[in-house]
Amino acid sequence: MPTNRITMRQIRETLRLHLQAGLSYGEVARELKISKSAAGKYVSLARAAGVDWAVAQTLSDAELEARLFRPALPRSSHQLAPDFAVVHQELKRAGVTLQLLWEEYAQSNKLAYKYTSFCVKYREWAMGLKRSMRQTHVAGEKLFVDYAGQTVPIVDAATGEITKAQIFVATFGASNYTYACATARQTTADWIGAQVQALEFFAGVPRLIVPDQTRSLIKNPDSYDPQPNRLYEEFAAHYGCALLAARPAHPRDKPKVENAVLVVERWILARLRNRRFFSLGELNQAIALLLLDLNQRAFKKLPGCRRSAFDLLDAPALQPLPSKRFEIFKWKSAKVNIDYHIEYEGHYYSVPHALVRTSVELRVTASLVECFSSNQRVACHPLSHQRGRHTTDPEHMPASHRAHLEWTPQKLIDWGLRIGVSTAAVVTWQLEHRPHPEQGYRACLGMQRLAREYTPARLEAACTRALAIRSPNLKSVTSILKSGLDRQHSLPTTTPGALPVHENIRGPDYFH
Repeated sequence: MPTNRITMRQIRETLRLHLQAGLSYGEVARELKISKSAAGKYVSLARAAGVDWAVAQTLSDAELEARLFRPALPRSSHQLAPDFAVVHQELKRAGVTLQLLWEEYAQSNKLAYKYTSFCVKYREWAMGLKRSMRQTHVAGEKLFVDYAGQTVPIVDAATGEITKAQIFVATFGASNYTYACATARQTTADWIGAQVQALEFFAGVPRLIVPDQTRSLIKNPDSYDPQPNRLYEEFAAHYGCALLAARPAHPRDKPKVENAVLVVERWILARLRNRRFFSLGELNQAIALLLLDLNQRAFKKLPGCRRSAFDLLDAPALQPLPSKRFEIFKWKSAKVNIDYHIEYEGHYYSVPHALVRTSVELRVTASLVECFSSNQRVACHPLSHQRGRHTTDPEHMPASHRAHLEWTPQKLIDWGLRIGVSTAAVVTWQLEHRPHPEQGYRACLGMQRLAREYTPARLEAACTRALAIRSPNLKSVTSILKSGLDRQHSLPTTTPGALPVHENIRGPDYFH
């Protein structure tokens, strides 16, 4: 029966304003000067009784009251009790509430519990679950990640050395769907690489990833504002998710993965205890087979299994994976040397020459070395493992160095021939009297400077005299020009332009 303060007229108006006019509970409460909860209660009673506004108009006050406030009937708890395991799973869906589930349950059940009893009995049922299961996790919201305490020995077949593989575990809050794999260690690359594999296993991305505050992932551990390291931040940005590190020494912040670790240790690692593994790949194949069985094992108190719960709850709520897989890399600071190269693991990589004596950041992947200055990428080179060698982009060189790089032995000889036979002979001599022709480039470039300073005609005359005195090097040619000897007509008795015969002089044809 309605209370004395709420009349049948107010109840009827509540139904009209909400069901016909579409006002919210709060707006109905303000209009009729009743509480918001009272407005919601009578609308819920009407829905449970199958009374909409059209039906309510056909009923008298007594008939409407009888429909809404039907007397309690003899009931059997066996007949009335809803499937609270289904209720528990449904609550994990976004937007689903106990109020909605009660309305759906009561609408098709004349012997249904009242809303308050429904809530009380559900909470009593939920108290019988494990602590980690009693938390209500929204579907697709949180992925919990951690490493197991147990390890698995890996035997090196060649040396017999034994290393301990670490076991990574990830599980979803709503479905308990679990992933596990083995890694060599627990480095930053191991942690993030395992999470990349987990997201690919789940074929989607949650809104939050909940890790430990390990130093491999969190640069500034803190109970209230932990800061992930740069690589972990870029991992989260790549996949479009957020990071919510659990507080240190608070295992209840991530009870799902704590329980999943125990399950993996009991149902996977325990079964592998008598096997010998010779590689991580072999171990991961064995884990994958047992993981399939684990995720298909039926729940004891809930309907279905981890796999079916994941397909029903988490999978539809996940964000899609990006088109490109996240690539593990590392950051390193480096100083740009005077030769506009930076050094990484013994190899030298060029950057734009304007950055000489500044510091840049290197982003190193398995195949690339990228250089950043002021958060802008300024250079990119293939990663090289050749120590002591250089990788140089001509675009990074000053204009004078780039011009030097463009010269070849034949190009220099052709330039000399355009001036004269003697100049070409001296150029050839510079290139041939070095262990490598490139070592004569600087002398040849010096001769080009002399041609601009003293004119090509005087350079040709100076080269003729230098050949005559058997001193065809840059120093002699420069001295002849400075002293004006190129203008004297008397020459030593040597045919102009001819080099003395010598087995080490191959002539310009050698460079064709």
